Amino acid sequence: MARHGPTPLLAVDAVALDLETTGLNVRTARIVQIGAVALTLGRPDGGDAFSMLVNPGVPIPAEATAIHGLSNADVLGAKSVNDALPELRSFVGKRPVIGHSVGFDLAVLNAEAERVGQEPFKWPFLDTRMLAEMANSTLPEFTLEALGAWLGVEPEGRHTAIGDARTAAMILAALIPHLRARGIRTWAEAERACREVPRERAAGHDIGWAESSSEAAPPPVLAGVDSYPYRHRVREIMTSPPRFLEPGRTLAGAVAEMAEEKISSVFVRDARGVGILTERDILRAIAADGRVALKKPAAEVATFPLVCVNADAFIYRAIGRMSRLKVRHLGVTTAKGALVGALSARDLLRLRASEAILLGDAVRTAEDATALAAAWAPMPGVAEALLAEDVEAVSIATVISRELGDATRRAAELAEEALRTEGEEPPVPYAVLVLGSAGRGESLLALDQDNAIVFRSGEPGGPEDEYFAKLGARIADTLDAIGVPYCTGGVMAREPAWRGSVETWRERIGHWLAQPSPEDLMSVDIFFDAKPVHGDVRLARSVIADAHSHASRAPQFVKLLAEAGPRPPDALKLFGGFRTDDKGRLDLKLCALLPIVASARVLAMRHGIAERSTQERLERLEERKRSTSDLAAMREGHKAVVAAILAQQIRDIHAGLRPGNRVETDKLSRKEQAALKETLRLVPRIGDLVRDLLF
Repeated sequence: MARHGPTPLLAVDAVALDLETTGLNVRTARIVQIGAVALTLGRPDGGDAFSMLVNPGVPIPAEATAIHGLSNADVLGAKSVNDALPELRSFVGKRPVIGHSVGFDLAVLNAEAERVGQEPFKWPFLDTRMLAEMANSTLPEFTLEALGAWLGVEPEGRHTAIGDARTAAMILAALIPHLRARGIRTWAEAERACREVPRERAAGHDIGWAESSSEAAPPPVLAGVDSYPYRHRVREIMTSPPRFLEPGRTLAGAVAEMAEEKISSVFVRDARGVGILTERDILRAIAADGRVALKKPAAEVATFPLVCVNADAFIYRAIGRMSRLKVRHLGVTTAKGALVGALSARDLLRLRASEAILLGDAVRTAEDATALAAAWAPMPGVAEALLAEDVEAVSIATVISRELGDATRRAAELAEEALRTEGEEPPVPYAVLVLGSAGRGESLLALDQDNAIVFRSGEPGGPEDEYFAKLGARIADTLDAIGVPYCTGGVMAREPAWRGSVETWRERIGHWLAQPSPEDLMSVDIFFDAKPVHGDVRLARSVIADAHSHASRAPQFVKLLAEAGPRPPDALKLFGGFRTDDKGRLDLKLCALLPIVASARVLAMRHGIAERSTQERLERLEERKRSTSDLAAMREGHKAVVAAILAQQIRDIHAGLRPGNRVETDKLSRKEQAALKETLRLVPRIGDLVRDLLF
């Protein structure tokens, strides 16, 4: 069975199922009709349906015929259940199942399967009736008609199997935003919520109905993934420097030069900009024009525009781009757009592409929020597979952060497109930034939104600000829909405090540094990890650079920020055991992660270190200071804490729990426990270390 637990309901592929039977006793009822409708990306797919009459082999009672209208004559020539069940299995395939009181249907299916000697049905499933009870417990009843009236869904073909299946599919689609408002976003979370409804209170539930089983700890969907593309950057395998043809060079001259240099591509320039001439371009030209093609200018045969990838991107991003665009060569550029090398499919022959590698470009090119949710859904599986391949958790966090940055960028593009269709254009250039852990490249799977907008000019409350308030709200709604929830602290561009013109931001930062309140100090913590992901990047970088420059010249502020840093609780007992809560969990973010991250940030601000990630900040400090043993211990402690939190989050996602930062310490190996205890013993000394290194 394919894993679907982490998939947002908005993007799930499933099958809505309904049966018509000879009665309501799951032990004696026989099937007379099967209806199934596919859901694609959380929506009914009208072109993918299954409908079949079944001869039950027994007379249909008159009271059953009165409900569904099917008589003995209607099913006289229909298939037997022995023939019908394999066809239903084939239609459902590896997809999970949903339905209205579907526990009854699955119990009947299993009773029929047992009767004819077939394998039982073990499909994971969701019951729309139970989900509706969780979404709105005040409804007087939970029939399809009642739910349709509440949700604006018109039931189709009531009491026909295909009609009730299609209606259940539409009900689930309409329930998704109501469930999301209650913190139920993924299939696993919905499945767990259904399991936790006491059976004596579950609407319509009866004895003998099928129970949904947990998906805890299924085999990783991406087991065996090649981790190399996630460990290494494009710059490590590119060909550099880039090779350019002289202007006016013919195709014959280009062929000779490429053969001599033993390269498969070369760059060309003309009025269109920079293009690339590849072996395939040459072969196509010769196939079309024969030897005459060799006399043509090489630029005439080359491909424009040049498709590029950033030199600092992980290699999986390059593989994904080649796969999506069906190209075999990429230009490699710096963050400022300067061409520094070339990357070919030959450079990647030793790398194994997989669905994980295609993740990045799927996020980058998603056409709407639903497609973006589907593109984002594999992220927990990618993280799990990489962790199984012994990729360091801090590197996995970088992958997650890059994809979160791209998801935020795509959400901004979709928001801008939506406003454009309503006749509104961006009034001035702007940039969208991710903040906090996403900006540092340290996001894990317990995500929320931290973002901001900087625009070139405009006053608070003015027309420019009003446009970007709408843009920020749409960005937030899209991210929430795909599974990146609203920030509970309001750190989102839709809020006035997290958007503004360049001048507004400079005034805001100046206020933070001059007269900081506790709230200002929290804002500094978040903003000073900012990273632009969309729009006019130079605009954002100028504000970020000014902020860091001012902070490095304000030692009293940095000292105040250090003194106001997190005060972690004592996480170890007198004899060295973990001080866990009543569920055996320890909040590692509070006890260890925050103190390490905050201390590295404060010291980086004081000493003018521009790097954003905690690991890089500590490395730069080690290079400059003598207290390298404690700084090295902090770096190793940071790795240990991140690894423990990420592994726990993956377990919780499988179990249908919202991932967080509380770790079950008894699930750690002895080696992991020892490393964590060493880190927790270091944490109380961090304050003294920071004070020593501030000045």
